[in-house]
Amino acid sequence: MPNGIRVAINPDPWVSGVALNLWYGVGSVHEVPGKTGFAHLFEHLMFSGSAQVGSGEHLGLIQAMGGSCNATTSFDRTNYFETVPLGGLDLALWLEAERLSSLLDRVDQVNVDTQREVVKEEKRQRYDNQPYGNAFPEIMKFLFPAEHRYAHMPIGSMEDLDQATLDDVHGFFHRHYNPGNLILTLSGAIDPDQGFELVNTYFGEIPGREVHGFSQSPLVSLEGIPRLELRGDVPQDLVYCCWLAPAIADDSNDPIGLGLSILADSMTSRLHTDLVRNNIADSVDTFDIGLAHGNTVIMATAACSESVSPQIVEDAMMTTWSRFCEQGPTDAELHRAKKAEDRDYLSELSSIENRADHISASWQLFSDPTEINRHLSIIHALTAEDIRQQFQTWLRPDNRAVVTYRRQSWFRVQASSTPILGSSQPLTLPNSIRV
Repeated sequence: MPNGIRVAINPDPWVSGVALNLWYGVGSVHEVPGKTGFAHLFEHLMFSGSAQVGSGEHLGLIQAMGGSCNATTSFDRTNYFETVPLGGLDLALWLEAERLSSLLDRVDQVNVDTQREVVKEEKRQRYDNQPYGNAFPEIMKFLFPAEHRYAHMPIGSMEDLDQATLDDVHGFFHRHYNPGNLILTLSGAIDPDQGFELVNTYFGEIPGREVHGFSQSPLVSLEGIPRLELRGDVPQDLVYCCWLAPAIADDSNDPIGLGLSILADSMTSRLHTDLVRNNIADSVDTFDIGLAHGNTVIMATAACSESVSPQIVEDAMMTTWSRFCEQGPTDAELHRAKKAEDRDYLSELSSIENRADHISASWQLFSDPTEINRHLSIIHALTAEDIRQQFQTWLRPDNRAVVTYRRQSWFRVQASSTPILGSSQPLTLPNSIRV
């Protein structure tokens, strides 16, 4: 659009509703030291009213028509999404345009103070008072230098938010909540021409402004196997092996992702076979945090079986990992992983909500909204050698960092065939925050 908004329409005549998905290119990576937590704070403030909408009315109006509405904040973006009946699309678009154009009419000190307390309570629930809740924040601080933009979490610093002035908050909105920083996707029972016309009707008169970007050079691979030990009141010891890899849009991302699924995604995966079936670990998993600027973080985690030390678990994990780096996957493993990706990806895209989100993500992260159509072709073209080369380049055992999360000594029990506190699965590491 002339004011900079990028708009994608995905018509689907087989559904009755429309998914509206907005990606703003602002996350915790766009914050500076001393002023963190603003991106997540605005996720809450955006539901607190604007010039013509009262606090909480946005969500109430969407739900009253039978729709759903929510938002998330991550390191690299904030997204807002609704699913509404076709007849409710005008209202949903008006509500989104209204808060983009006039949110600051309602952002006063009382509003900021109220939402700041909501954020603090969310931090207490998700990080401070949950087993392993502080693991991910500590890992990010450990992997990245203190001044690095990924060294702090999207939840932000409560001290920074306490010291934030109303001018600071208004300035953050002006810099980042900008038509030129917005991707808007509609997926569902909508004709493309009608969709573009509606978006222009409600957003077309919002003036565009300069987009404030930044550059972040990639960090080199980790060396010397740095180590960190955390302790807490948790049910079992956990081991995290971590690597720095190229950012998500790099060509290495797809072969690395497929290799990670071969290592841990199923009951026949290598790490499950070698660690879980041999009673070394109760569970294993692999993650790509999916960061967009400079580097991403790859993790392999294992929950130690009772009476098995973290060192034994780490050694067993790296034995399997080393063999995979040296040899790559077998033909059978590669075939199964590609078929699993077909199933999972197509199943996810059957939902208009997920499809709209994928299109917005493709445009934001790959500068190409049609990447969603090419993903499986890229996956099918990968060879075992492609995967082996990327693991050899970025994910060798000597490039890792290791974080162990140990139980407090009083929490330990005698060896038993029964897992303590039921099935003690490690928590999924959160890379986004949901209202």
